[in-house]
Amino acid sequence: MDIAQTLQAVAALAVTLGLIGLTAVGLRRFGPDVISRFQGQAGPRRLTLVETLVLDPTRRLVLIRLDGEERLVLLGEGRMLETLKPVRARKAAASETA
Repeated sequence: MDIAQTLQAVAALAVTLGLIGLTAVGLRRFGPDVISRFQGQAGPRRLTLVETLVLDPTRRLVLIRLDGEERLVLLGEGRMLETLKPVRARKAAASETA
């Protein structure tokens, strides 16, 4: 390999790394907006997070609404510990979030 080929390979590597770097900077700056434009309009969401309550550093209570029913979930240690029976969501709460 002579010096001309070595310089050509180094220049090609520099251009490639530069393009990757520019793409990374562009995605950091404009990424969330661009990605949201490519995603289609989603229908109404079935699952919403109503409220969370931290009990201690390892456990938390999460109140979620799924298809008009509220469920209280106890999360801890990286897993779901307990789920209470579903309760119909109040009409007033549904109108506040809509």
